Amino acid sequence: MPDKLEKSQQGVGIVGAGLVGCLAALAFAAKGYSVTLFELRPDPRETAGNRNLRSINLAVSDRGIRALKYVDEEMATRVLENVIPMHGRMIHDLSGNQESQIYGLFGESINSIDRSFLNDSLLDEIRHSENIKLLFNNKLVKIEDLDKVPKMTFQETKGEIKSYEFDYVVGADGSHSQFRYQLQRSMRMNFSQEYIDMQYLELSIPPKKSLSEDDDDRFSYSPNHLHIWPRHKFMLIALANKDGSFTSTFFSPWEVIESFKNDDEFVDFFRENFIDAVDLVGEEGLRYAFNSQPRGSLMQVNAYPYHHPNGRALIIGDAAHSMVPFYGQGMNCGFEDVRVLMELIDSKGDISEAFKVYSDVRKKDLQTICKLAMDNYHEMSSKVTSKWYLLRKRIDYALGKYGNGKYFQWIPMYTMISFRGDIPYSKAVEIEERQAKILGRLEMGTIGIFTVVGIAKFVQWWKR
Repeated sequence: MPDKLEKSQQGVGIVGAGLVGCLAALAFAAKGYSVTLFELRPDPRETAGNRNLRSINLAVSDRGIRALKYVDEEMATRVLENVIPMHGRMIHDLSGNQESQIYGLFGESINSIDRSFLNDSLLDEIRHSENIKLLFNNKLVKIEDLDKVPKMTFQETKGEIKSYEFDYVVGADGSHSQFRYQLQRSMRMNFSQEYIDMQYLELSIPPKKSLSEDDDDRFSYSPNHLHIWPRHKFMLIALANKDGSFTSTFFSPWEVIESFKNDDEFVDFFRENFIDAVDLVGEEGLRYAFNSQPRGSLMQVNAYPYHHPNGRALIIGDAAHSMVPFYGQGMNCGFEDVRVLMELIDSKGDISEAFKVYSDVRKKDLQTICKLAMDNYHEMSSKVTSKWYLLRKRIDYALGKYGNGKYFQWIPMYTMISFRGDIPYSKAVEIEERQAKILGRLEMGTIGIFTVVGIAKFVQWWKR
């Protein structure tokens, strides 16, 4: 493996200074490589008051935390110091009643954090790194010479065109990746893009005015839950922020949001379906959201392979596998991409060889989590209100908590995905399928017992 001096002479160009691109830059720099990070947008420090609010709060879980700690444990502590732990879902029914559904077996939690805050924190870490050069307002227009020395050409805001050569290039520029588009022109890459019939609209619940010194009195709801108003075809969610506010998101088919002729109808719809949230968001807030907030589209992107055959270029994060947000794994999975890639570089001792094997190592897991994310919308919007579903969850929880490897091994699916980053996504599905068969047999046995008892009671009654 090259020593530190040799690494510093190897240039890595990364496109996209979002969450995954920032972590990738920090990871390569931590290994001693010279990194240049390009971003299409301006520096967020200069646009803090004019940000695009098409953002769903993030839920950082074990896979994301593992990746952050792999790059730098102290950095991970700094970046995550303002998260709010969420120990479970809080289900809100039509009357405003609330029911808690715990996530973990032993008090585990996922962690709410504002997307912009997390991105800014990672950018701050980059600004303190001597091995990373950060260039904003640079639009990628061309990638060439991937079979030799990769060259990327950018157009700056003022129109100036500049080209840069690197030993290796990485695309982390999101679902509509220009890097991926350029890469496809020089290789055979399978690619699919699917919009789902769902929009999202961001709302906000402001902090509660309180004279108490207790920080929790700032929150209108429990801050340690992911709040869900499941209404089958549509739903509302809310995640807490440190200042006592909640970032809330309304999901619905496009025909629902487009059926409202004006903001009065939108407010009436909320009063009918989310009665306890209306007064907290406020009529003014609902009207502003309906009239002024952008309505986001949801889509899935799948590409394969993720690397150029020559081992000089690679796509990661949403550029390779954009998913819908219903399992809370988009960012966590992107961060895991970085950790898996770095571990491959460690084992292979060479970036090019790591790029070449990355696609096969990662393919099955990425396809699995994209499908799980799509399927989980039905669980969040409908299943969480089903008595049969809740009964199965309680059995699943009891088997996981009280078995715990002492008598038998049983791990609920949510635990494997969110709290066991050591279990690959595809392996988690294999384990869940085996456990589901066992649960099915237990259910059939239980039904059989109740049926036999019922028949016996009926015969006794008939004889009498």
